[in-house]
Amino acid sequence: MISSTASPDYVATLNLVAAAFREKAGDRPTTKAVVHALLQAEKVAKQQKLTYPLNSLLGHWQLCFTAPRQAHLRGGIALGKGFYVPQITPAQISFHPQAPTSGQSLDQATIGNQIQFGPLLLKLSGPTQHLRKKNLLSFDFTHIQLSLFKRTFYSGAFRGGKATATNFYDQSIVKLPFFTFFVVTEDFIAARGRGGGLALWLKD
Repeated sequence: MISSTASPDYVATLNLVAAAFREKAGDRPTTKAVVHALLQAEKVAKQQKLTYPLNSLLGHWQLCFTAPRQAHLRGGIALGKGFYVPQITPAQISFHPQAPTSGQSLDQATIGNQIQFGPLLLKLSGPTQHLRKKNLLSFDFTHIQLSLFKRTFYSGAFRGGKATATNFYDQSIVKLPFFTFFVVTEDFIAARGRGGGLALWLKD
């Protein structure tokens, strides 16, 4: 959880974002304010060396806001733009516990990433591994599912399928996509991806 010594400014801003997004209210923080709040949160997490257990990420989270890799702080000023994700095309990430196989780490889960376009739902899933000391969660997508009007019409292997999943824990992290989480609360989580972009998800 967020340290009690963390800046109240970014916490208040992110709480306002969560409330406005859930209530579909027009009165919400500006995109500039949200980018600044995320960058401040990231800075505090690094300074205080905050860590979060894998079980604090478990559940379903709806993507609310993203910012490209150009977003960064310079002299305390937030640079870079971001945008609210349209709720007409909901995107969701989920994490579910996974029983470890013999000799493997307990910090493992299954990741799901889905986006909906009207009645069409696209979902990717696969294994993850969590490095708590770095708040880093590496992952790979090995399965794809397509549904129409909530009925699955295709489900199969993706990018190597079972073979990729079997070899996942033997791969170097530098070869895998990952998220570095810097805010984890009961209501929202935020991370920077391997490509450098920022993302904010709300508990679904």
